[in-house]
Amino acid sequence: MDQQTQTELEAAAFRKLVAHLRERTDVQNIDLMNLAGFCRNCLSRWYRESAEERKIPLSDPDARKIVYGMPYDEWKAKYSKEASPAQKAAFDTAQKH
Repeated sequence: MDQQTQTELEAAAFRKLVAHLRERTDVQNIDLMNLAGFCRNCLSRWYRESAEERKIPLSDPDARKIVYGMPYDEWKAKYSKEASPAQKAAFDTAQKH
């Protein structure tokens, strides 16, 4: 596979991942962190860091808007729920490893 094709496939997979995360508003970031070790905020940070590596200015709020499909504060107000004690405990345990 040539580099251009690989890049195009990776970009397509990224777009599908972002679309999936936008649809699955029931899945909280802490759930993602507990199961996969990353969340929507991590993904948006990686996006911003990749832009910076290419000397493209991109703020955290703008990167989050790309991943969330709306401003983060709006998404948080609509979909974010307080983490349960069990979720918090799982997160704390995972952070120790």
